[in-house]
Amino acid sequence: MKVLVLGGGVIGCTAAHELAVDGHEVTVIDRQAGPALETSYANAGEVSPGYSAPWAGPGVPIKAVKWLLMNHRPLVLRPHLDLPMIGWILAMLRNCTARRYELNKSRMVRLAEYSRDCLKALRAATGITYDERMQGTLQLFRTQKQLDGTGNDIAILDRYGVAYQMLDRDGCVRFEPALERVRDKFVGGMRLPGDETGDCYKFTTRIAEMAATRGARMRFGESIRSLLTDGKRITGVVTSAGRVQADAYLIALGSHSPLLLRPLGIDIPVYPVKGYSITVSITDPAGAPESTVMDETHKVAVTRLGDRIRAGGTAELAGYTLKLHEARRRTLTHVVGDLFPHGGDLAKAEFWCGLRPMTPDGTPVVGGTGMPNLWLATGHGTLGWTMAAGTARVMADLIGGRKPAIELDGLTAARYG
Repeated sequence: MKVLVLGGGVIGCTAAHELAVDGHEVTVIDRQAGPALETSYANAGEVSPGYSAPWAGPGVPIKAVKWLLMNHRPLVLRPHLDLPMIGWILAMLRNCTARRYELNKSRMVRLAEYSRDCLKALRAATGITYDERMQGTLQLFRTQKQLDGTGNDIAILDRYGVAYQMLDRDGCVRFEPALERVRDKFVGGMRLPGDETGDCYKFTTRIAEMAATRGARMRFGESIRSLLTDGKRITGVVTSAGRVQADAYLIALGSHSPLLLRPLGIDIPVYPVKGYSITVSITDPAGAPESTVMDETHKVAVTRLGDRIRAGGTAELAGYTLKLHEARRRTLTHVVGDLFPHGGDLAKAEFWCGLRPMTPDGTPVVGGTGMPNLWLATGHGTLGWTMAAGTARVMADLIGGRKPAIELDGLTAARYG
């Protein structure tokens, strides 16, 4: 079968590899000059199924007001006349109930746990390397209130058999020795030992090369303009190089997916939420993190990637702009400097931003549409790297006419009617 994958990020390239492994004739089209040059380029580096949770939850509206007033705030809202943004915010607020939070988290954990298993299998089968580490994630609580508020998350982790450890200060230092130097800044943490870390850009570049080795065609530097349809199915794609046709079409364009789908009457509530990162060369290995430390107060993840520290965070609602705001750099450098003051040279940090494709319920949109040859893999938010391998395997199974290994109830666009 001829399959056209639109999008060359971690989701699209991993799906292309799985489809090529299954024997399909695959073509990937992306406007960038190579793979993973947008949101997959410099994310926080976490592969964190245990940390998979929707942003919408009980108490979040009140927390959001507090976050907006913080000096180093994790949430930034830049109001402008943007009806999709207004609709997205209202839909997110509707998901801020205990019942919906538990439902949405359970859906996310299902895909994320499966994805981790798929990534392990992929590593074993291919030997792919990407500065990977399997030392878990440490969620760091600066206040007792944060530590006491973990009950709901723990209940869901218990229900799905996700391993975790509640740690006091000494326990946190045992897994992250560099925190000994700043132990007065936190009260404890929750460790998720099944989580991993790795460089998403390196992974995506290499999986794209492996897909190409298996026959996939990589058409980079080619803009996607529109989908063609006869009203029942997709008949082609118009790009800057002309018309392209296939038997099946997979949309993996992240935040840009709804812009391509909307003219067809397919309206999925995926909205760009900008995230920022800094990348710092390690100058003192003993002063750097061993794996990922998530600062619960500032919602910033600090990760070790080989000989570098990557810090990523902030949720900025500002449409599709990629403008870099210095205030966001200051937040990231503050967290790294506060927790790992001797780890790296912050004055030489690389500053970056990317648009996370977020849904208001946190769960990605994975599966089919009303058209039999049109498939969606988008809306993964901050968890595209975490969920990439599982999403890719699910899409390859669906497109190939096989039943996926996990249930897709609540993961498809059907939940939006």
